Amino acid sequence: MKAIWIALLGVALLAGSASGASSGGSIDLVAYSTPKDAYGKIIPAFQKTSGGNGTSFNQSYGASGDQARAVAAGQAADVVALSLDPDVNLLVQKGLVPKTWAANAHRGIVSDSVVVFVVRDGNPKKIKGWGDLVKPGIQVITPNPFTSGGARWNVMAAYGAQRRAGKTDKQAVAYLYKLFRHVPVQPSSARDALSIFAQGKGDVLLTYENEAKYAEKKGVHTEYRTPKATLLIETPVALTKSGLRKPAAKAFYKYLWSATAQKAFASQGYRPVVRGVAKGYKFYKPPRLFTINSAKLGLNGWTKVNRRFFHPEKGIMAKIERAIGK
Repeated sequence: MKAIWIALLGVALLAGSASGASSGGSIDLVAYSTPKDAYGKIIPAFQKTSGGNGTSFNQSYGASGDQARAVAAGQAADVVALSLDPDVNLLVQKGLVPKTWAANAHRGIVSDSVVVFVVRDGNPKKIKGWGDLVKPGIQVITPNPFTSGGARWNVMAAYGAQRRAGKTDKQAVAYLYKLFRHVPVQPSSARDALSIFAQGKGDVLLTYENEAKYAEKKGVHTEYRTPKATLLIETPVALTKSGLRKPAAKAFYKYLWSATAQKAFASQGYRPVVRGVAKGYKFYKPPRLFTINSAKLGLNGWTKVNRRFFHPEKGIMAKIERAIGK
């Protein structure tokens, strides 16, 4: 895993400008930490199209919540590719993204994934299900839920899995308290969490399925387990109001659902959302897969979930962090 740590250094930082003539103008892309390699394939392909010819890109990657707050504070952005809806909706509240951002045929969702467990080679701790994460001596690596969208997906996967197993809301929340007592560090983003795990910290990493596949693509054998009950991760993209004024930005946004772009996402471990493309790939479907809108499991969509679990002062996770001294 040391090799991947070296490869990962700096990935979550500013990525600089992609090549391309200035005649087509420039597009500012602000994204969460993990899809950098996917966009590294999509952008050159787009630049070869009539809509992207002569267009240059400024790219920034980092923890989703941090990226959203940076744009809200004035960072230039024409297209935002964030980890979860609330980060986009923050920009709606600031008047930077239109309220109709999710009005296309895919509800603004550009790729899917699921929450998985990355384990050490050979899985020496025999980690298979959520119950194994809270056994004595197990250390779990997951990002900080107040900076990382990936962390919030992880939290809600853990909570929802308990409800899926028949536990009450109170029991599921108690599980979260117990789980986070097994978390020694909370990196700022999913990519930073992968780097920390690659350095040898922890017994299991909670992350996106595509992050586990990313590690494998970097030439490091990575074992991961997909729990039977896990959460479908749906990641959004939106045009900002400045992007809506740029023909090239609008063309790029539309291009993200093209077969070429969706295949590029799939090549990096993401699950395509365009049905015709998805048919060409085989992804494991967990038998108890659920979504953030699974009301029967207490998951009533991100608006209510965010308020209840991630309010910075009164939310469940704020109370858990205070309880464990983080």
